Amino acid sequence: MADQTFDLIVIGGGPGGYVAAIRAAQLGMKTACVEREHLGGICLNWGCIPTKALLRSSEINHLLHHLDEFGFAADNVRFDLDKVVKRSRGVAKQLASGVGHLLKKNKVTVFDGSGRLAGRQTVAVEKAGKPVATLKSPHIILATGARARQLPGIEADGKIVWTYKEAMVPPSMPKSLLVIGSGAIGIEFASFYRNMGADVTVVEVLDRVLPVEDEEISAFARKAFEKQGMRIFTSATVKGLQHNGEAATVTVEANGKSQQIAVDRVISAVGIVGNVEGIGIEGTGVKVDRTHVQIDEYCRTGEPGVYAIGDLCGPPWLAHKASHEGVVCVEKIAGLNDVHPIDWTNIPGCTYCRPQVASVGWTEAKAKAEGRSVKVGRFPFIGNGKAIAMGEPEGMVKTVFDATTGELLGAHMVGAEVTEMIQGYVVARTLETTETDLMHTIYPHPTISETMHEAVLDAYGRAIHF
Repeated sequence: MADQTFDLIVIGGGPGGYVAAIRAAQLGMKTACVEREHLGGICLNWGCIPTKALLRSSEINHLLHHLDEFGFAADNVRFDLDKVVKRSRGVAKQLASGVGHLLKKNKVTVFDGSGRLAGRQTVAVEKAGKPVATLKSPHIILATGARARQLPGIEADGKIVWTYKEAMVPPSMPKSLLVIGSGAIGIEFASFYRNMGADVTVVEVLDRVLPVEDEEISAFARKAFEKQGMRIFTSATVKGLQHNGEAATVTVEANGKSQQIAVDRVISAVGIVGNVEGIGIEGTGVKVDRTHVQIDEYCRTGEPGVYAIGDLCGPPWLAHKASHEGVVCVEKIAGLNDVHPIDWTNIPGCTYCRPQVASVGWTEAKAKAEGRSVKVGRFPFIGNGKAIAMGEPEGMVKTVFDATTGELLGAHMVGAEVTEMIQGYVVARTLETTETDLMHTIYPHPTISETMHEAVLDAYGRAIHF
């Protein structure tokens, strides 16, 4: 068993942990990263990346069944599910191995095992119950991530009731499934399986799908999903689940009425809980609220020298949020003078369903609740030449400005490729751009991004093409 001293130790090698470790090494810090399972974490191995590979396959399947709209014809269109899954796993494996290479390139020492706080400035590493190393550092970052939350009585069994992991590697395509939860994870799986031909039912306990999004965007998305054939219940709860051999009957209560829905599989996507167990925070100043570690704007916990980043710290549960927190945390530790505190309202959210959904900043309702007088602009994809030419006329962009100052308070989008376009508004918010700057910006034609310009113009009664 090795005893080693480092300038910084990161517990967890996901998109927050490995990025923090690399940035620390770039700044000349002797750095260790402790990972118990897969470098790249859930994101690269079982989340962001492999799901996008699956969704790409489902988009292709959708297009193949609409070839006539583009002047093509094909007979006996079909897919090989094993190959679809194999490609997804291959993409994940490629990127995860790349993380290992990057850590090695930056001379980060990687420990294979579980890390936990074991006294002041000390981390104990174990593997399969056996000690691996005792590490010392004045700075320790907790980046242990989170796991799927389980509903009592509807716990995942890996066969009939799936978490995201089982949903990513289906042995066969279910003819029907029910998704509990309509956040990003739930809706992405609902979109994948619907585009692959399954009958899909979505149950959401809140009053609308994608509940963190602007109400207009949620309503637009729901109409699109239902047009595709999804069955959606909002303000609804799952009251019970009965196993019927290789299928299940789910009891759903909505609008005071109860009904039973027979499906082949159930996907539970009702949020996540932080991995706070077994990391040695008991008896320390680290505070936990509803399974998530509390931090300040520089990711400091209540324990001196101990920091936390990523899903462990609560929403938004996004890989890019974890990575950004890791960089800010490390740069503050290193004493850089130009470190900006984290502004979580500038973190974009992206959902890769069909149509895609993306947003940044405040919703219209949030802005009004904060007492702001607002100007709101909207522009539909049906008014955009590129969207129509692509066969993607279903979408809209919404902007929310402070009526007094012209500050861009929020931007909300639904439609093709909006997850690629939202960054334009993120940059605008980061630079504290006003409506004048955005209106004077020249957008290339023909592109879908022109809808972003028109949505700004519309907020001030100047939209040209609508």
